[in-house]
Amino acid sequence: MKSATLVIMAAGVGSRFGGGGVKQLTSFGPGGEIIMDYSIHDAIEAGFDKVVFVIRKSMEDDFREIIGNRIEKIIPVAYAFQEMEDLPCGRKVPDGRVKPWGTGQAILACREVVHEPFAVINADDYYGKDAFRKVHDYLVRTQESKADTYQFCMAGFVLKNTLSEHGGVTRGICRLNERGELAEICETRGIIKTPAGAAVEHADGSLTELDTESLVSMNFWGFTPDFIEELGRGFEAFLDSLDGNELTAEYLLPTIVDGLIKEKRVDLTVLPSTDRWFGVTFREDVPYVREAIQNLVDQGVYPASLF
Repeated sequence: MKSATLVIMAAGVGSRFGGGGVKQLTSFGPGGEIIMDYSIHDAIEAGFDKVVFVIRKSMEDDFREIIGNRIEKIIPVAYAFQEMEDLPCGRKVPDGRVKPWGTGQAILACREVVHEPFAVINADDYYGKDAFRKVHDYLVRTQESKADTYQFCMAGFVLKNTLSEHGGVTRGICRLNERGELAEICETRGIIKTPAGAAVEHADGSLTELDTESLVSMNFWGFTPDFIEELGRGFEAFLDSLDGNELTAEYLLPTIVDGLIKEKRVDLTVLPSTDRWFGVTFREDVPYVREAIQNLVDQGVYPASLF
């Protein structure tokens, strides 16, 4: 059977509410489950056969104790370490830089442990079962890219299913071509819920209404392993391009993918999901997410205790 790996970007876990370590992880399920538990459960159910956690080296002991050791009992696990100092060609971290270089560097950190098609998700987002099934099935069909173009996929979520009740959010609004492939991602900030649906709230208080049925990217990608080599080449070019923003610039997956699209170097299939996405953007989102997961348990979507 063809393999597919789930890569979970968890280097920022524990800092959502200003905490410094894994022990600040919030439980959401009735059995004390964190959001990551539901993603891993859904991935295994969909057919993924390995999990790679991208973390900081300094959090390894806590992470293994709280998460990794118990997950290793049900699926093979590997670790990749995203560090600010992991730079090519002997480059040095600019004085004053305090954080790693973004999601592109996070996946590049997997170069020693990922050699098969893989999905990428955020650690603290709930995506639902449908996206895992669709991305897994795409990956086992697409084991490698064509000679001239990469073959990737992305789970697309309906905008109205991704909004917070407690403030503005940033979403990558997708424009598709006639083949259902991603033509452009428009990173849109300040999206709020309104009585009419959703709108961008501008600095002057004015609103621009949005189509709530639009598909958005929530950082759930499906890649072939050759993408990691592309990330290595692109990271060097990214570092060469820095000019005055060395302390804050980030090498981000949506920007990288959008660049490949504009260069016509990727065919990226968008796989629509009708499941509701949950995430903790604001502290006030926690009770809402707990209630939403309890509702899924009550409906029989999940057992009361996952593992």
